[in-house]
Amino acid sequence: MDTILAWLYAPWPWYVAGPLIGLMVPLMLFIGNRSFGISSNLRHLCAITQPRHVGVDFFQYDWKEHTWSLVFVVGTALGGFLAGVVFANPQPVAISPATQDMLLNWGFTLPAGSLVPEELFHASVRNYTLLFACGVLVGFGTRYAAGCTSGHAITGLSTLQLPSLWAVVGIFGGGLFSSWLLVPWMLK
Repeated sequence: MDTILAWLYAPWPWYVAGPLIGLMVPLMLFIGNRSFGISSNLRHLCAITQPRHVGVDFFQYDWKEHTWSLVFVVGTALGGFLAGVVFANPQPVAISPATQDMLLNWGFTLPAGSLVPEELFHASVRNYTLLFACGVLVGFGTRYAAGCTSGHAITGLSTLQLPSLWAVVGIFGGGLFSSWLLVPWMLK
């Protein structure tokens, strides 16, 4: 039993986590679903909670066919809780020296015990505006691309869908642009 707990407390290596994620694609195809992701569940939740008199066409479908997807999201949240709280690794997060130098050059203090500088979560109009704007842009991008990173990169690419290739190129290109050019400019 102690060996199992020690294994759960340790970070999982790529050769365990990667194949588990990769096995989702054949499993999804086996059960007859071609879409795998998190963002589509927001649509399902809206379809569940939409009052009948509102009648938005986008939410008029049989959401019960996607119950497995909602269960998957609940399992993802539960797994995140178990990994981050119950089986949390007590060792501090290791941040590379290059990242530490970059954060110091931007005027941040080095994160203590987390990956996020404390300055990003101080209660200020600037921080709340930045976080809200970023959330809106991510939501718009997810809807515009008809899916999120996990949906396009995991199932879209593995089922050889060309739109998913373009979406993944755009997602990672936008991430590189934001992290190297946009974020440093915005945080000055």
